Amino acid sequence: MMEFHRGRLFDHVHIQVKDLEASRRFYRAVMEVFGLTLQREGPTFFNTDEFYVTSEGTPSRIHLALQAPDRETVHRFHQVALAAGGRDNGAPGERKYHPGYYAAFVLDPDGNNIETVFHGPAERSAPSVVLRAL
Repeated sequence: MMEFHRGRLFDHVHIQVKDLEASRRFYRAVMEVFGLTLQREGPTFFNTDEFYVTSEGTPSRIHLALQAPDRETVHRFHQVALAAGGRDNGAPGERKYHPGYYAAFVLDPDGNNIETVFHGPAERSAPSVVLRAL
């Protein structure tokens, strides 16, 4: 039986972009697929959850994988991301990484490779990690 642990390594992911408004439109649309909104926005940044985007440096070139709750979300992500200015980098489908790995890939406006992956049916131990200041 496969078991995945999430939320143990990364505090946040921060990317730099060239055109903040193009990225804002792209990520606003993509995050809505997951039921998320941009939480904070300013003239040089925006963020949602642990994901931060700024336009104050050299654009990043990263691969970022987002967790999908099902295959339908993978398809919605791909459609929405393309409509919001992304470029196809791999249509939704099975991948060889492990049995049940179902993903789609899109390049964001700055060329970052954004993936959405569904690892197969699973039960989450919690919907998110909750931190409370002491």
